[in-house]
Amino acid sequence: MAIVCKSAAELEKMRRSGHVVRQVLDTVKAMVKPGITTMDLERAAAKQIEELGAKPAFKGYYDYPCVLCTSVNQEIVHGIPSERRVLKEGDIVSLDCGVVLDGYYGDAAVTVAVGESLRPEVHKLLQVTEESLYKGIEKMRIGNAIGDVGAAVQEWVEAHGFSVVREFVGHGIGTRLHEDPQVPNFGPRGHGARLREGMVLAIEPMVNLGKPGTRVLDDNWTAVTADGSYSAHFEHCVAVTKNGPLILTE
Repeated sequence: MAIVCKSAAELEKMRRSGHVVRQVLDTVKAMVKPGITTMDLERAAAKQIEELGAKPAFKGYYDYPCVLCTSVNQEIVHGIPSERRVLKEGDIVSLDCGVVLDGYYGDAAVTVAVGESLRPEVHKLLQVTEESLYKGIEKMRIGNAIGDVGAAVQEWVEAHGFSVVREFVGHGIGTRLHEDPQVPNFGPRGHGARLREGMVLAIEPMVNLGKPGTRVLDDNWTAVTADGSYSAHFEHCVAVTKNGPLILTE
């Protein structure tokens, strides 16, 4: 499939859908505390998406059952909200949300600490993963290559002793949740498609405390670290403009 560049009017629509995603993530992020279930977060997200006039992007996508992905501790991505999953002090939870509004998609993720007593290395994991997202975004400039984005993420992560997940990647986004091109969080500089004005990419580093290996649980959705180490995930939708990168989900 060809890479689709968006007009200024289309970017404005994507900014609106991105704003809905950010509002929902801010709401559920504020709810995270010991004793709450991931289904509590799901219900709040579903209610707010409806109130804001959008539709959930994830629910029903390849039969995924929920509007949020809630991935706890060693879960990397695609964790399914559950009444049985009670968050505990010292946990981390990745909150991933997507919506469609007026035919255009928004998608973003944030990983948050549960309570106050996070292990220092896990606190550092969250910090470095979020920083790596912005290192990648900084490379979202006309004429750079997809590989420049991934290399910036990988170099920052590995310089701090963590590892980048290989099996799951970022993606183009627009009138579909997943468009070309794929955006790995690793790779050689200068490799892959050149960035053009109007391209919109979902940049989403997934970073493990231990080794990069992954496996998928029996629910056929939840991806976890092969070695059981904690994993963090941050994501923004970003447009390439003549004035540099424009974050649509802030």
